[in-house]
Amino acid sequence: MQASTYRARETVSPLPADAPNIVILMIDDAGPALPDTFGGPIHTPTMSEVASAGITYNRFHNAAMCSPTRAALLTGRNQHRVGFGQIAEFANAWDGYTGLWPATTASIAKVLGYYGYTTAAFGKWHNTPATDISRIGPYDRWPSGRLVGFDYFYGFLGGESSQWETAVVENTVRLPPQHHDGNYHFTEDMTDQAIAWLRNRRAVSPEKPFFMYWAPGAVHGPHHIFKEWADKYEGRFDEGWDVLRKEIFAKQKALGWVPEGTQLTERAETMPAWEDIPEAERAFQVRLMEVFAGFLEHTDRQAGRLLDELERQQILDNTLVFYVWSDNGSSAEGQNGTISELMAQNGIPSKIEDHIEALEDIGGLDALGGPKTDNMYHAGWAWAGSTPFKHTKLIASHFGGTRTPLAVSWPKRIAPDSEARSQFYHVNDIVPTIYDVLDIEPPDIVDGVSQAPLDGVSMVPTFHDADAPENKGPQYFEVMGSRAIYKDGWMASVFGPRIPWRPGVDPAIRTWNPEDDEWELYNLEADFSQAEDLAEAEPAQLKEMKKAFDREARENSVYPVGGGLWSMVLHPEDGPANPATEFHYTSDVVGLPEGAAARLGTVANRVVLDVTVDAASQGVLYAMGAYSGGLSLWIDDGRLVYEYNTFQIDRTRITADKALPHGDLEIEVETLREPGVAQPAEIRIVVNGEPYASGVVPMTASAGFTVNDTFDVGMDQYSPVSEAYYDRAPFAFTGKIRKMFVEYL
Repeated sequence: MQASTYRARETVSPLPADAPNIVILMIDDAGPALPDTFGGPIHTPTMSEVASAGITYNRFHNAAMCSPTRAALLTGRNQHRVGFGQIAEFANAWDGYTGLWPATTASIAKVLGYYGYTTAAFGKWHNTPATDISRIGPYDRWPSGRLVGFDYFYGFLGGESSQWETAVVENTVRLPPQHHDGNYHFTEDMTDQAIAWLRNRRAVSPEKPFFMYWAPGAVHGPHHIFKEWADKYEGRFDEGWDVLRKEIFAKQKALGWVPEGTQLTERAETMPAWEDIPEAERAFQVRLMEVFAGFLEHTDRQAGRLLDELERQQILDNTLVFYVWSDNGSSAEGQNGTISELMAQNGIPSKIEDHIEALEDIGGLDALGGPKTDNMYHAGWAWAGSTPFKHTKLIASHFGGTRTPLAVSWPKRIAPDSEARSQFYHVNDIVPTIYDVLDIEPPDIVDGVSQAPLDGVSMVPTFHDADAPENKGPQYFEVMGSRAIYKDGWMASVFGPRIPWRPGVDPAIRTWNPEDDEWELYNLEADFSQAEDLAEAEPAQLKEMKKAFDREARENSVYPVGGGLWSMVLHPEDGPANPATEFHYTSDVVGLPEGAAARLGTVANRVVLDVTVDAASQGVLYAMGAYSGGLSLWIDDGRLVYEYNTFQIDRTRITADKALPHGDLEIEVETLREPGVAQPAEIRIVVNGEPYASGVVPMTASAGFTVNDTFDVGMDQYSPVSEAYYDRAPFAFTGKIRKMFVEYL
């Protein structure tokens, strides 16, 4: 074994002479039943290529949620041990939910770096505190920061992004936005950058092996893709999700991807059937799925471009590729289908007819997938994408949330084998597998810090033997109270208090007591899809499993079970935010993520601007958010205009009835809002002490407008908040802003 204590940045014992390059590909929010490789309806030639060149796993698992899975994947530990029991944007003070990657759980990038690997990450990150992603850092938990250790990063730091106007970061530099011109798409851009990095690496240090983590934001919402890709699936989904699910299941059985005797599980009573969808709304729902399908095929094709480059460089033969189909199951967070997906996370009620009506103003169904929508499909499509399993992303108790395929290829060492591996594995097993391949002992100390033990195990025994004995010990799952424990072929599960596809917050969550939850029990040796609950028939086994969960939960800082509900559901106002209550800005402040900015749209506040205007002055004074939701104050034709964009469904525009005077002005905007979800707000605008305009916003955001877009002073630099200046974006202010002051009321 190699040395187990790593210090400073010096390289430790040498690697084997033929140490492989290592590439991890991971799609986002794509259900296990979607690739045609395994019987799904969406063409995935790259997954098929990797699968046919190597081996596949049909009992591979994730953490049912983005940040938790990524933390487990990159460290080899359980997600709560790394502080990611919840996504970064809703972290809280409970030990397992802080969102603060500890130095005690060194990443695979940092460790491989000490062994001489060149390392790079591309795409979505989602493991940095939401308050720490502005241009001033701190950078220690950024991908290229000292605690994480990638040599290079190109991507975005939050949980999701527009594909058209992405807030891209290169290492620690936030790059200027690229406005939509009909040609740009972030997944293509990040792949271009990954290919360029490979070529530069070859030019500078061809003797060094490399580790690449390629993890696009696709196909997480919003679902953005060029129209021609969506059109490829026109008519494919017209019969709805119930029929689609049966079709997929039949193909899965025919391919042998699911074992003989697997049962197709039933739709939850709370999930609408296709026949429940009114005829007038079906075209909308179908187009949402067509857009998603095109988005997913396009994403898989970008992964193929990367592998093609490895082939061109004649290094694919000695490259170990892990194609992790997704960080969780298909997402039901679009709920009933939407053109602005974060409205659901803000508890904003709407009807599908509202979405269709708003869509008509911007181009109808053809606008879906484009820069003026943040669309996401109906939860029914997510359920179909989970075939044959129950449920979806955010449900840690059932495989629709936690099970997605894995394909592994390494032409030099792994012979192609069409027999699927059915050992139970988890994303935390990839790091131990890499260490095993390289004959590296997991380090006891990294940079002087003692390391937590790995929770994963090596999958190497299965590389050459499909029937290798299973070596995985107990594995727990938990997301917002939804939880499960796997042990010796059994799974005990609790659905949890939250139904992700149901709009709004169930009041019962506020009085939920996990001690009262009803547990289910499954014998996975005989029941691949968790179709037969044996809790009543096997009480002794269930009791043993519940004790096992308690042991794992205590060891991994899972308690309090449901700790992730605190900021996301129970108290969104307590989510990660800048702790200041007063803010001082100038026109130098642009591209500030919402988590680091004043909460202009979600709490009562007063804004005071000290500006100079003349007859020609126009442009945005300040803006927060995007076309999909946000607020903005600007000057047009000499008049002040304020707009609160409630996720495209309602736009409240307040225009002053008189022109501004010229010269030095003090402009005050007061927002009066009570705490709570979807609260109204009264807006009052005063200039030099004189009332100029007022109005009422009927519903406001409670958590925030976007994860990707930003707060800007003097312009609106990514996706423009208002249609009024959409074609003039960023619509920079032509006068002078001396200062801007914000205080909470």
